[in-house]
Amino acid sequence: MIRQESRLNVADNSGAKEVLCIRVLGGNRRKYASIGDLIVVSVKKAVPRANVKKKEIALGVIVRARKEKQREDGSYIRFSDNAVVLVNKDKEPRGTRVLGPIAREVRNKGYHKLASLAKEVY
Repeated sequence: MIRQESRLNVADNSGAKEVLCIRVLGGNRRKYASIGDLIVVSVKKAVPRANVKKKEIALGVIVRARKEKQREDGSYIRFSDNAVVLVNKDKEPRGTRVLGPIAREVRNKGYHKLASLAKEVY
């Protein structure tokens, strides 16, 4: 479960390394976001001379979460960290690679381009 003020790792090569969730999108009083949800983030750590700068506001899709999520078949999926991939307004990834595994729920929610860039989809 990701909420405001949660810090997340960035799982792409856009240049950002760590981000802070500043808003969970998708409802008026929605408090938590999980895998596949869209959030507004602020870049806290970035690589020098990168595409994304520190203090920049961006959109991100959660691809990994430590909190387990139950699937339709009754199984659970859980990861060792909280990670996000930065996207633009058209929900296309800003980076050219996705690092580490991502959950199948990301593809099911309509982020097909993001899932095709990932090496592993669990």
